[in-house]
Amino acid sequence: MKPTKIGAVMSGDVVTARYGTPFKDVVRLLRDHGISGLPVIDEDDRAIRVVSESDLMQRQARPSGSGGRLSVWACRLRRRTRESSARSRARTAGGIMSAPAVTVRAEAGLPEAARLMARHGIERLPVVDEEDRLVGIVTRRDLLQVYLRSDDEIRRAVQREVLVDALRLGPHTVDVAVCEGVVTLSGRLGRHSDTAVAMTWRVDDVVNVVDDLAYGFDDRHGQPAGPAVHGVAGDWLRRS
Repeated sequence: MKPTKIGAVMSGDVVTARYGTPFKDVVRLLRDHGISGLPVIDEDDRAIRVVSESDLMQRQARPSGSGGRLSVWACRLRRRTRESSARSRARTAGGIMSAPAVTVRAEAGLPEAARLMARHGIERLPVVDEEDRLVGIVTRRDLLQVYLRSDDEIRRAVQREVLVDALRLGPHTVDVAVCEGVVTLSGRLGRHSDTAVAMTWRVDDVVNVVDDLAYGFDDRHGQPAGPAVHGVAGDWLRRS
């Protein structure tokens, strides 16, 4: 049982810009591909920064003449930082770009990408290889795709990946019920160290796990065990 990696859900067809890509070409790229941002790469295909729609809007808000209305923009620009003012006059992607590129490796797990997106308030991540070269891009929508399997598909995955492959048990040794991605495990296992709950949480598409299992022997403490009833939160996108 292997958790899904970023490389399995990312898009390898990445829309990019170079440092010297003209401002209008960047606008056209975003418009034509229906995206809100793109990575700026160097001559070695390494993602160095990201250009977003907000960067472009700041460029368009520059002062362009005189008069009452334009003087308002001039006043606003005087309150901005020198860096922001420079970006407002930029003519290429290299001058417009603001945020450093937050990247993720293709072999990273989906929870890591979700945490990065939540921490930085972004919707997409450039995916890089071991030499930090751009190999793809992953979006929030890509991460959510793993939650689209039906309840019956999830149930079969738990039986196969957890009970049969990992614990070497029969597929019906434990009763597996799934409702809206929430898995309830019930029945009886021989030992508490048969960590069916933790393994179930790692199965793709599982939102939550409810433990309604009983154990014949609690080998964590060397004594008979009674039933254990508790929940394990599995919605890492919400926790991030």
